[in-house]
Amino acid sequence: MAFVVPAPAVPAVPVEGSDDVFPVRRIFCVGRNYAAHAREMGANPDAEPPFFFTKPADAVVPMGGRVPYPPATSDLHHEVELVVALAKGGSDIAPEAALDCVYGYAVGIDLTRRDLQAAAKKGGKPWDMAKGFDASAPISAIRAVARCGHPADGAVTLSVDGVTRQSGDLADMIWSVPAMIAYLSTLVILQPGDLIFTGTPEGVGAVARGQTMVASVEGVGELTVTMA
Repeated sequence: MAFVVPAPAVPAVPVEGSDDVFPVRRIFCVGRNYAAHAREMGANPDAEPPFFFTKPADAVVPMGGRVPYPPATSDLHHEVELVVALAKGGSDIAPEAALDCVYGYAVGIDLTRRDLQAAAKKGGKPWDMAKGFDASAPISAIRAVARCGHPADGAVTLSVDGVTRQSGDLADMIWSVPAMIAYLSTLVILQPGDLIFTGTPEGVGAVARGQTMVASVEGVGELTVTMA
């Protein structure tokens, strides 16, 4: 048996301090996981359990660098996030066992075509084309748990051309990493290679062609992206 078209390459992210790479299976993103960001988006952070949207695996841009400004938008927004990389999976994972599933952590930027998202929300339509477009998930090298532990607090920041836009702390997340993994595992069977973008602090805003973003998560790493 042979493929009738060439098989796609497996998206992969470098592992810090190693020649190895982490294969990406799926990308899950949790929405409105910081109370201040939920409020700036017009939502009540106390009113709902976590909700998730997805990006295709090949949306990752390993190590950032120059990223193409996407078509069909005039309002591209940045959202800096802690990213969780899973080495184990399963269903109905207990919160106390969830961290055993984690291989490591990275810094990610959830690029969002905000104008398309607003139109989708207004029309009651899916967010796919606002969130899941090509190169919409720049990500740093993954730092293994053995090197960084399980960060539960620490600064989360993003600057644009040297000016700080986003500044928060992992301790401000409404849903912790174990809680997110446990809840998500009641909706899908998690698998090794899955990534979870864990939400963004307040201060999201537009980024234009030629501007450079520097995103960081304390204890995890830094990511630099220039919109080309």
